[in-house]
Amino acid sequence: MSGELLINVTPSETRVALIEHSSLQEVHVERIAKKGIVSNIYLGKVIRVLPGMQAAFVDINLDKAAFLHASDIRSRLITNQENNDNEVADIRTLVHEGQYLMVQVVKDPIGTKGARLTTDLTIASRYLVMMPNATHAGVSQRIESDKERHRLKRIVSEHCDDEGGFIVRTAAEGAGEDELNHDALFLKRVWAKVQQRKRRKQINMPLYQDLNLASRIIRDFVGGGLERIRVDSKLSYQELKDFTEEFVPEIAQIIEYYPGEQPIFDLFATEIEIQRALQRKVELKSGGYLILDQTEAMTTIDINTGAFVGHRNLEETIFNTNIEATQAIARQLRLRNLGGIIIVDFIDMNNNEHKKRVLHSLDMAMSKDKVKYSISNFTSLGLVEMTRKRTRESLEHILCDECPVCDGRGHLKTVETISFEILREVVRVNRAYDADKFIVYCSPTVSESLMNEGYNHLAELEVFIGKQIKVQTDSMYTQEKFDVVMM
Repeated sequence: MSGELLINVTPSETRVALIEHSSLQEVHVERIAKKGIVSNIYLGKVIRVLPGMQAAFVDINLDKAAFLHASDIRSRLITNQENNDNEVADIRTLVHEGQYLMVQVVKDPIGTKGARLTTDLTIASRYLVMMPNATHAGVSQRIESDKERHRLKRIVSEHCDDEGGFIVRTAAEGAGEDELNHDALFLKRVWAKVQQRKRRKQINMPLYQDLNLASRIIRDFVGGGLERIRVDSKLSYQELKDFTEEFVPEIAQIIEYYPGEQPIFDLFATEIEIQRALQRKVELKSGGYLILDQTEAMTTIDINTGAFVGHRNLEETIFNTNIEATQAIARQLRLRNLGGIIIVDFIDMNNNEHKKRVLHSLDMAMSKDKVKYSISNFTSLGLVEMTRKRTRESLEHILCDECPVCDGRGHLKTVETISFEILREVVRVNRAYDADKFIVYCSPTVSESLMNEGYNHLAELEVFIGKQIKVQTDSMYTQEKFDVVMM
């Protein structure tokens, strides 16, 4: 892969765009207000031991003291202490007031509760997790192939020593030896820096904190063939230069400060492409289009020929549209970061050779994706089932909220439907309660309908119940919202 990273930084948000062949392929967003402290490592001071709770409160320089339970005190702190596997040692034998401990946050502070801590430290990268309190290599149980597990363990075991061991993460399945070696060396450099800060008794700030978005992306793309990284913040540029020179020096020279007057996300029409990625419809160059619908259970993708009529015959037109759609599908899945079950409804093809070529084209397009995926054959209904590993929230979930008007349905009841609901509600209230007349509060569109097209229905209802019904327009009401008030 050859590409470029554009990094847009503001005080409250960081956005990173991956550009390949002058086209936006991935977008990553991090908002400061939603960034927690989980994974941060501190040199904390035990300020209180609570035998009755088998826990201790630890000062890690936050507003509230953090909580450390005896069951979370492991590894070298309890080496040489013989415990039954089902028992937890007395907290008083493990820590004492005034003691300094290296601790890691496993749960953010919530409300009046402080952060939850552990002494079993880990530092994660894209493919590996370093365990400073271990000396062995392990492989995620979710990697099922024995051959792949053996390969990964062989590569990573070479990096295990007294400094720590490693766990190979699920994302490492299929990763190359160079990528794994990059990760292992990166984690060792990070741990060396943590140890250095510990020796200096750094207590006013974390010994280690999870990298910010820009640094994580750069770390994960080491060895990925990036040609240039441009940053539009001078402060962030300098921070990234310092970070890469210390931990990933092989890419420090390709980081540039972008001082241009044109916003950095206007390059390659990045801002426009992000807005398009929030729409259901994706236009194809031929005139065809995709419709993408994301639900809790799955994502569905429907392909249509649209305005594309082809040059030969219908079968050739359908085949060419499906082939073009495979490239767009692969790009949209990366760009929108859609994961889980994905159902693709290609335009029906009768030619089996065409079906094979469409599946091959989809697989080739998806092979550029770093995220694990799988593609099944055409089903009896002509659908293609595929999966893509969930790595983070989708772009839509990050940038959008559920519509408060339609409650996420994606459509509204018609004005006519709401009008008839109002008439039925008047009848219901009239039967249940004794009232002299009724006032209906509703949106301008519904009010106009009731007073024009629906006026006859309203007049008939007044005769039917023998009471006056007044319609009151309220611009604060949405189309589906109304109230029937008794007078």
